[in-house]
Amino acid sequence: MNDRKADFLGEERIVPLLFKLGIPAAVGMLVNALYNVVDTIFVGQGVGSLAIAALAIVFPIQIIVSAFAQALGAGAASIMSRRLGEKRPEDAARTAGGTLGLVTGITILLSVLLVLFCDPVLRFFGASTAILPYARDYLLIVGSGFPLYTLSMAASTLLRAEGNTKASMFGMVLGAGLNCFLDPLLIFAIPMGVKGAAIATVISQLSSTVFLLQLYIRKRTVVRITFKSLRPRWSIFRESAVLGFPSFVQSAGMSLLALIMNNNLGHYGGDQAITIYSMVQRLNSIVILPLIGIAQGFQPVAGYNYGAHRYDRVKTALRDASLIALGVALLGWAVMEVFPAACMGLFTPDAGLRRAAGSVLRVMVLLVPTAAFQIIGSNYFLAVGKAMRTFFLGLLRQFILLIPLALVLPLFFGLGGIWWAFPLADVASASITMTVVFLELRHLGEKHEARNLERRAEEAAATKA
Repeated sequence: MNDRKADFLGEERIVPLLFKLGIPAAVGMLVNALYNVVDTIFVGQGVGSLAIAALAIVFPIQIIVSAFAQALGAGAASIMSRRLGEKRPEDAARTAGGTLGLVTGITILLSVLLVLFCDPVLRFFGASTAILPYARDYLLIVGSGFPLYTLSMAASTLLRAEGNTKASMFGMVLGAGLNCFLDPLLIFAIPMGVKGAAIATVISQLSSTVFLLQLYIRKRTVVRITFKSLRPRWSIFRESAVLGFPSFVQSAGMSLLALIMNNNLGHYGGDQAITIYSMVQRLNSIVILPLIGIAQGFQPVAGYNYGAHRYDRVKTALRDASLIALGVALLGWAVMEVFPAACMGLFTPDAGLRRAAGSVLRVMVLLVPTAAFQIIGSNYFLAVGKAMRTFFLGLLRQFILLIPLALVLPLFFGLGGIWWAFPLADVASASITMTVVFLELRHLGEKHEARNLERRAEEAAATKA
């Protein structure tokens, strides 16, 4: 393995480096968002609002399954970036291989359980009698493809950790492009309704997985994986799980939030409220997931330079990544706030539903730009291996703030209280994250000065010798 291939993370200028890594990662995450967005658009236009609600019911199940891949992948990526910075490529390879093997095994087990207990699971997640048939048709097919989905997610994360963001992006673009082609074919032309959307998704995920895995098989990666390295190792799993647990909590929080929302919305607003929530969340993901992509591009830069004791570069990367993410968030926010009804028109031809959903959209995304600071800040602590702070910030928005607000506010303000819980949680979580990051920057500055003193002492000793 040529471990010097990763040295550019510690040598190139920060802003071009963040664009080099962050743009492909952001595009990849945006493309990943399009899986659900495209499904929702074609299902809404071709099947109807109940089918959109069915996708909303299945969505938190997809999130909880993918959370295992995200958690182990994020933890392994943090380890890999630091091991490459420490010039320990063999450890990075063992981490990557063990993670892929473990993710595959866990997801196969979860897929079997979901197929066996399909209806009870869907009812638990809020499916009404009218929604259940659509949700069942979709979950039984998509659930069979979950191992492909999570394996491609984990492989993409590991490729980004070694700086290979272009390959990661292309794998997701390949799948999403195929999905965009197959959706109208299988929903309208054949036609198969929600079953067609599910089949299109599974085929697309298969294409992404095959492309990403062949890079490792053909040894086109910095980190080389062998069959021997696929064996899970307890020490690696433990560290990956600890570091990735905040990421799991974030994803689990999204799933729990969707569960609470679906049941709460069904109580206060019926199936239409669930449909509106689904459309708004799909559109909002087009803004939020690119921010996560920027954070993923920032992560190997921060992790590598932290491992190499280049604390000045870590601080610069944190600042610049935050500003880039804020610019992207402001752009998406402006489109949604200025053209809410037109945005909702992507999903439904129903003028009344379009207007109602547009009003909800403007409330829910009111303070979305603050998510830039929350996402970059929490990913910084993940990149440098500070699990407890990552854990706290991972819990902050969904568990500590949003879920309690979504439960309490509707008791006083009805359905509107659920919508207003989102901007309140956004601004509170961003404010707390910025405070924690500011304190960390002071500490990082002290470590940088200490490192400079150490280097000067070493140079003086070398001169005397």
